[in-house]
Amino acid sequence: MNAIRVSHFGDPSVLELKEVPELSAAPGQLLVRLHAAGVNPVDAYIRSGKYARLPALPYTPGIDGAGVIEQSEVPAFSPGSRVYVAASLTGAYAEQTLCAPDQIFLLPDHISFEQGAALGIPYGTAAWALFHRGQARSGETLLIHGASGGVGVAAVQLALAAGLTVVGTGGGAEGAAFVKSLGAHHALDHRAAGYQDEILKLTGGKGADVIVEMLANVNLPADLSLAAPRGRIAVVGSRGPVTIDPRAAMMKDAAIHGMSLWNMTDAERSEVHADLGRGLADGSIKPVIGARFPFAEAAKAHEAVMSSGARGKIVLIP
Repeated sequence: MNAIRVSHFGDPSVLELKEVPELSAAPGQLLVRLHAAGVNPVDAYIRSGKYARLPALPYTPGIDGAGVIEQSEVPAFSPGSRVYVAASLTGAYAEQTLCAPDQIFLLPDHISFEQGAALGIPYGTAAWALFHRGQARSGETLLIHGASGGVGVAAVQLALAAGLTVVGTGGGAEGAAFVKSLGAHHALDHRAAGYQDEILKLTGGKGADVIVEMLANVNLPADLSLAAPRGRIAVVGSRGPVTIDPRAAMMKDAAIHGMSLWNMTDAERSEVHADLGRGLADGSIKPVIGARFPFAEAAKAHEAVMSSGARGKIVLIP
Protein backbone atom coordinates (compact mmCIF):
# COMPACT_ATOMS: atom_id res chain seq x y z
CA MET A 1 0.00 0.00 0.00
CA ASN A 2 0.98 3.66 -0.26
CA ALA A 3 1.69 5.70 2.84
CA ILE A 4 3.39 8.93 3.83
CA ARG A 5 6.46 8.27 5.93
CA VAL A 6 8.63 10.61 7.99
CA SER A 7 12.15 9.43 8.74
CA HIS A 8 13.34 12.62 10.43
CA PHE A 9 11.65 15.74 11.79
CA GLY A 10 11.78 18.91 9.73
CA ASP A 11 9.98 21.05 7.17
CA PRO A 12 7.20 19.68 4.90
CA SER A 13 9.73 18.16 2.51
CA VAL A 14 10.31 15.30 5.00
CA LEU A 15 6.87 13.91 4.07
CA GLU A 16 7.68 11.09 1.65
CA LEU A 17 5.24 8.93 -0.30
CA LYS A 18 6.39 5.31 -0.09
CA GLU A 19 5.15 1.82 -0.83
CA VAL A 20 4.97 -0.18 2.41
CA PRO A 21 3.64 -3.63 3.34
CA GLU A 22 -0.10 -3.99 3.82
CA LEU A 23 -1.36 -4.27 7.38
CA SER A 24 -3.25 -7.01 9.20
CA ALA A 25 -5.37 -6.71 12.33
CA ALA A 26 -4.29 -8.52 15.49
CA PRO A 27 -6.80 -9.60 18.17
CA GLY A 28 -8.62 -6.53 19.51
CA GLN A 29 -7.77 -4.43 16.45
CA LEU A 30 -9.54 -3.22 13.32
CA LEU A 31 -8.07 -2.64 9.87
CA VAL A 32 -9.60 0.32 8.04
CA ARG A 33 -9.21 1.03 4.34
CA LEU A 34 -8.99 4.83 4.29
CA HIS A 35 -10.60 6.93 1.57
CA ALA A 36 -9.55 10.29 3.03
CA ALA A 37 -7.25 11.63 5.75
CA GLY A 38 -7.67 14.92 7.60
CA VAL A 39 -4.79 17.40 7.78
CA ASN A 40 -4.53 19.28 11.08
CA PRO A 41 -2.08 21.89 12.39
CA VAL A 42 -1.02 19.40 15.05
CA ASP A 43 0.21 17.11 12.26
CA ALA A 44 2.56 19.88 11.14
CA TYR A 45 3.77 20.60 14.67
CA ILE A 46 4.61 16.93 15.17
CA ARG A 47 6.30 16.65 11.78
CA SER A 48 8.50 19.65 12.62
CA GLY A 49 9.60 18.04 15.89
CA LYS A 50 8.24 21.03 17.85
CA TYR A 51 5.54 19.30 19.84
CA ALA A 52 5.35 17.92 23.37
CA ARG A 53 4.38 14.42 22.21
CA LEU A 54 6.58 13.02 19.43
CA PRO A 55 6.38 9.55 17.85
CA ALA A 56 9.33 7.26 17.35
CA LEU A 57 10.91 7.58 13.91
CA PRO A 58 10.09 6.59 11.24
CA TYR A 59 6.34 7.09 11.44
CA THR A 60 3.21 7.67 9.36
CA PRO A 61 1.57 11.00 10.23
CA GLY A 62 -2.11 11.72 10.60
CA ILE A 63 -4.75 11.42 13.30
CA ASP A 64 -8.03 11.79 11.41
CA GLY A 65 -9.41 9.70 8.56
CA ALA A 66 -12.46 7.93 7.19
CA GLY A 67 -13.06 4.74 5.26
CA VAL A 68 -14.39 1.21 5.50
CA ILE A 69 -13.54 -1.55 7.96
CA GLU A 70 -11.61 -4.14 5.98
CA GLN A 71 -10.82 -6.59 8.78
CA SER A 72 -12.28 -6.76 12.29
CA GLU A 73 -10.97 -8.65 15.28
CA VAL A 74 -13.53 -6.86 17.48
CA PRO A 75 -17.01 -8.41 17.75
CA ALA A 76 -18.79 -5.04 17.96
CA PHE A 77 -17.62 -3.96 14.48
CA SER A 78 -18.29 -5.68 11.16
CA PRO A 79 -16.22 -5.58 7.96
CA GLY A 80 -17.78 -3.26 5.42
CA SER A 81 -18.92 -0.68 7.99
CA ARG A 82 -18.29 2.97 7.15
CA VAL A 83 -16.33 4.69 9.93
CA TYR A 84 -14.39 7.79 10.80
CA VAL A 85 -11.06 7.49 12.59
CA ALA A 86 -10.15 9.77 15.49
CA ALA A 87 -6.61 8.47 16.19
CA SER A 88 -5.09 5.18 15.14
CA LEU A 89 -2.27 2.80 15.97
CA THR A 90 -0.37 3.28 12.71
CA GLY A 91 -1.19 6.75 11.31
CA ALA A 92 -3.84 8.05 8.92
CA TYR A 93 -1.78 9.28 5.96
CA ALA A 94 -1.99 5.82 4.42
CA GLU A 95 -4.30 3.60 2.41
CA GLN A 96 -4.76 1.39 5.47
CA THR A 97 -4.59 2.02 9.21
CA LEU A 98 -4.92 -0.14 12.30
CA CYS A 99 -7.22 1.05 15.08
CA ALA A 100 -8.26 0.14 18.58
CA PRO A 101 -12.06 -0.06 19.01
CA ASP A 102 -12.21 3.25 20.92
CA GLN A 103 -10.55 5.08 18.02
CA ILE A 104 -13.25 4.57 15.38
CA PHE A 105 -16.88 5.65 15.13
CA LEU A 106 -19.66 4.81 12.70
CA LEU A 107 -20.12 7.21 9.78
CA PRO A 108 -23.65 7.79 8.44
CA ASP A 109 -24.23 7.13 4.75
CA HIS A 110 -25.06 10.78 4.02
CA ILE A 111 -21.63 11.95 5.25
CA SER A 112 -18.85 11.55 2.68
CA PHE A 113 -15.48 10.03 3.53
CA GLU A 114 -13.87 13.45 3.03
CA GLN A 115 -16.31 14.93 5.55
CA GLY A 116 -15.66 12.02 7.89
CA ALA A 117 -11.95 12.79 7.80
CA ALA A 118 -12.81 16.30 9.01
CA LEU A 119 -14.48 15.15 12.24
CA GLY A 120 -12.01 13.86 14.83
CA ILE A 121 -9.71 16.73 15.71
CA PRO A 122 -11.81 19.70 14.51
CA TYR A 123 -15.19 18.71 15.93
CA GLY A 124 -13.73 17.04 19.00
CA THR A 125 -11.73 20.20 19.73
CA ALA A 126 -14.70 22.50 19.14
CA ALA A 127 -16.98 20.43 21.38
CA TRP A 128 -14.39 20.20 24.16
CA ALA A 129 -13.61 23.92 23.97
CA LEU A 130 -17.24 25.04 23.85
CA PHE A 131 -19.10 22.83 26.26
CA HIS A 132 -16.48 21.37 28.60
CA ARG A 133 -13.88 24.11 28.97
CA GLY A 134 -16.05 27.11 28.00
CA GLN A 135 -19.24 25.78 29.64
CA ALA A 136 -21.29 27.39 26.87
CA ARG A 137 -25.06 27.47 27.46
CA SER A 138 -28.07 28.17 25.28
CA GLY A 139 -28.84 31.87 25.05
CA GLU A 140 -25.25 33.01 25.58
CA THR A 141 -23.14 34.91 23.07
CA LEU A 142 -20.11 33.18 21.59
CA LEU A 143 -17.16 34.84 19.86
CA ILE A 144 -15.13 32.52 17.62
CA HIS A 145 -11.88 34.32 16.95
CA GLY A 146 -10.95 32.65 13.66
CA ALA A 147 -14.11 30.87 12.55
CA SER A 148 -13.20 29.94 8.98
CA GLY A 149 -10.83 27.00 9.58
CA GLY A 150 -11.68 23.40 10.44
CA VAL A 151 -12.19 23.97 14.18
CA GLY A 152 -13.92 27.29 13.57
CA VAL A 153 -16.46 25.77 11.17
CA ALA A 154 -17.14 23.01 13.70
CA ALA A 155 -17.59 25.53 16.52
CA VAL A 156 -20.08 27.56 14.49
CA GLN A 157 -22.21 24.50 13.71
CA LEU A 158 -22.12 23.09 17.24
CA ALA A 159 -22.92 26.47 18.79
CA LEU A 160 -25.86 27.12 16.49
CA ALA A 161 -27.30 23.70 17.28
CA ALA A 162 -26.95 24.47 21.01
CA GLY A 163 -28.83 27.77 20.78
CA LEU A 164 -25.98 30.26 21.14
CA THR A 165 -25.71 33.61 19.38
CA VAL A 166 -22.60 33.28 17.23
CA VAL A 167 -20.17 36.05 16.33
CA GLY A 168 -17.38 34.74 14.09
CA THR A 169 -14.34 36.37 12.54
CA GLY A 170 -12.51 35.55 9.34
CA GLY A 171 -9.61 37.03 7.41
CA GLY A 172 -10.64 39.63 4.83
CA ALA A 173 -14.05 40.29 3.35
CA GLU A 174 -14.10 36.82 1.77
CA GLY A 175 -13.29 35.18 5.10
CA ALA A 176 -16.08 37.07 6.83
CA ALA A 177 -18.50 36.18 4.04
CA PHE A 178 -17.58 32.51 4.39
CA VAL A 179 -18.26 32.64 8.14
CA LYS A 180 -21.61 34.28 7.47
CA SER A 181 -22.46 31.53 4.96
CA LEU A 182 -22.06 28.98 7.76
CA GLY A 183 -25.00 30.55 9.56
CA ALA A 184 -23.17 32.75 12.08
CA HIS A 185 -25.42 35.55 13.30
CA HIS A 186 -22.62 38.08 12.83
CA ALA A 187 -19.40 37.79 10.82
CA LEU A 188 -16.50 40.26 10.95
CA ASP A 189 -13.17 40.72 9.18
CA HIS A 190 -10.47 40.43 11.83
CA ARG A 191 -8.03 42.21 9.53
CA ALA A 192 -10.17 45.35 9.46
CA ALA A 193 -9.44 48.29 11.73
CA GLY A 194 -11.96 48.67 14.53
CA TYR A 195 -13.52 45.22 14.25
CA GLN A 196 -13.13 44.70 18.01
CA ASP A 197 -15.25 47.79 18.67
CA GLU A 198 -17.89 46.28 16.41
CA ILE A 199 -17.97 43.13 18.57
CA LEU A 200 -18.73 45.23 21.65
CA LYS A 201 -21.44 47.11 19.75
CA LEU A 202 -23.06 43.83 18.66
CA THR A 203 -23.25 42.72 22.30
CA GLY A 204 -24.56 46.03 23.61
CA GLY A 205 -21.21 46.73 25.26
CA LYS A 206 -21.40 43.59 27.38
CA GLY A 207 -18.96 41.41 25.44
CA ALA A 208 -19.02 37.70 24.67
CA ASP A 209 -19.91 35.12 27.33
CA VAL A 210 -17.63 32.56 25.70
CA ILE A 211 -14.66 33.10 23.38
CA VAL A 212 -13.04 30.30 21.40
CA GLU A 213 -9.54 31.51 20.55
CA MET A 214 -7.48 30.01 17.70
CA LEU A 215 -4.45 32.33 17.91
CA ALA A 216 -3.95 33.34 21.51
CA ASN A 217 -0.47 34.79 21.04
CA VAL A 218 -2.06 37.50 18.88
CA ASN A 219 -5.56 37.90 20.27
CA LEU A 220 -5.62 37.01 23.98
CA PRO A 221 -5.08 40.56 25.34
CA ALA A 222 -7.97 41.80 23.18
CA ASP A 223 -10.11 38.81 24.17
CA LEU A 224 -9.97 39.93 27.79
CA SER A 225 -11.44 43.28 26.78
CA LEU A 226 -14.09 41.55 24.65
CA ALA A 227 -15.18 39.07 27.32
CA ALA A 228 -18.39 39.66 29.26
CA PRO A 229 -18.42 39.66 33.07
CA ARG A 230 -17.64 36.07 34.12
CA GLY A 231 -16.73 35.33 30.53
CA ARG A 232 -14.78 32.20 29.64
CA ILE A 233 -11.99 32.10 27.07
CA ALA A 234 -11.08 28.66 25.69
CA VAL A 235 -7.62 28.72 24.12
CA VAL A 236 -7.56 26.26 21.22
CA GLY A 237 -4.34 27.42 19.54
CA SER A 238 -1.30 29.61 20.11
CA ARG A 239 1.95 29.97 18.18
CA GLY A 240 4.04 31.72 20.78
CA PRO A 241 4.06 33.57 24.12
CA VAL A 242 1.89 36.56 24.92
CA THR A 243 1.79 39.22 27.65
CA ILE A 244 -1.51 40.02 29.36
CA ASP A 245 -2.59 42.20 32.26
CA PRO A 246 -4.16 39.90 34.89
CA ARG A 247 -6.26 42.83 36.12
CA ALA A 248 -8.25 42.61 32.89
CA ALA A 249 -9.40 39.15 33.97
CA MET A 250 -9.75 40.07 37.64
CA MET A 251 -12.09 42.99 37.02
CA LYS A 252 -14.54 40.72 35.18
CA ASP A 253 -14.05 37.45 37.06
CA ALA A 254 -13.09 36.17 33.60
CA ALA A 255 -11.44 32.78 33.14
CA ILE A 256 -8.85 31.62 30.63
CA HIS A 257 -8.99 27.89 29.97
CA GLY A 258 -6.29 26.01 28.13
CA MET A 259 -7.32 22.79 26.44
CA SER A 260 -5.92 19.72 24.73
CA LEU A 261 -7.80 16.70 23.47
CA TRP A 262 -5.06 14.49 24.91
CA ASN A 263 -6.26 15.45 28.41
CA MET A 264 -9.72 13.94 27.96
CA THR A 265 -10.51 10.81 29.89
CA ASP A 266 -11.87 7.78 28.05
CA ALA A 267 -15.34 8.55 29.41
CA GLU A 268 -15.14 12.19 28.27
CA ARG A 269 -13.97 11.13 24.81
CA SER A 270 -16.87 8.72 24.50
CA GLU A 271 -19.28 11.46 25.57
CA VAL A 272 -17.91 13.93 22.99
CA HIS A 273 -18.14 11.46 20.11
CA ALA A 274 -21.61 10.34 21.17
CA ASP A 275 -22.67 13.99 20.92
CA LEU A 276 -21.02 14.24 17.49
CA GLY A 277 -22.87 11.11 16.40
CA ARG A 278 -26.17 12.74 17.30
CA GLY A 279 -25.19 15.87 15.39
CA LEU A 280 -24.32 13.83 12.32
CA ALA A 281 -27.64 12.01 12.54
CA ASP A 282 -29.79 15.14 12.88
CA GLY A 283 -27.90 17.10 10.22
CA SER A 284 -26.57 19.86 12.47
CA ILE A 285 -23.00 18.72 11.76
CA LYS A 286 -21.96 19.18 8.12
CA PRO A 287 -18.17 19.32 7.71
CA VAL A 288 -16.98 21.73 5.01
CA ILE A 289 -14.05 20.69 2.83
CA GLY A 290 -11.86 23.60 1.81
CA ALA A 291 -9.08 21.87 -0.14
CA ARG A 292 -8.12 18.41 -1.34
CA PHE A 293 -4.61 17.15 -2.05
CA PRO A 294 -3.40 13.78 -3.33
CA PHE A 295 -0.96 11.90 -1.10
CA ALA A 296 1.89 12.92 -3.40
CA GLU A 297 1.25 16.57 -2.45
CA ALA A 298 1.21 16.06 1.31
CA ALA A 299 3.92 18.72 1.70
CA LYS A 300 1.67 21.29 -0.01
CA ALA A 301 -1.17 20.28 2.30
CA HIS A 302 1.04 20.95 5.33
CA GLU A 303 2.00 24.34 3.97
CA ALA A 304 -1.66 25.15 3.39
CA VAL A 305 -2.83 24.11 6.86
CA MET A 306 -0.34 26.49 8.47
CA SER A 307 -1.23 29.42 6.21
CA SER A 308 -3.80 32.10 6.97
CA GLY A 309 -7.08 32.35 5.12
CA ALA A 310 -8.42 28.84 5.74
CA ARG A 311 -11.87 28.01 4.36
CA GLY A 312 -12.92 24.72 5.92
CA LYS A 313 -11.00 21.48 6.22
CA ILE A 314 -7.97 20.27 4.26
CA VAL A 315 -7.95 16.57 3.37
CA LEU A 316 -5.56 14.14 1.71
CA ILE A 317 -6.89 11.62 -0.81
CA PRO A 318 -5.10 8.26 -1.24
